[in-house]
Amino acid sequence: MEIKEIQALQTWQIRHEVMWPDQPFEFVQLEEDNSGFHFGVFDEDKLVSIVSCFIEGKEMQFRKLATLEEYQGKGIASCLLKYIFQFAKSRDLKRVWCNARSNKKLFYEKFGMNDTFKTFVKADQEFTIMEIMLF
Repeated sequence: MEIKEIQALQTWQIRHEVMWPDQPFEFVQLEEDNSGFHFGVFDEDKLVSIVSCFIEGKEMQFRKLATLEEYQGKGIASCLLKYIFQFAKSRDLKRVWCNARSNKKLFYEKFGMNDTFKTFVKADQEFTIMEIMLF
């Protein structure tokens, strides 16, 4: 497995397949994609997991962390999450946050992220904002 920086358009297929298969393909394309950093995990030459990161000031939001179903449960997303935390630290960022699906909250808590208890619903999915302060 290897983590590499990728282009936004390389994230769209996995975003769609894993996160929003019932929505139109365009639903997973973010307006801000061109201003973000995108990372992918490759198993040989196959892209199997993705995440997109957006920096504003001393904060970074990560979005659309997704792993192909047949690769889930192997620690791939965990490695990718650790990678982007190091990426944020290398840029002296102070806070990393995400809009986590509420049913995935425990996953993020394993990495020291805290629930802010700010929730919202998008396309019938409940989300909660999770964050970690970097020092």
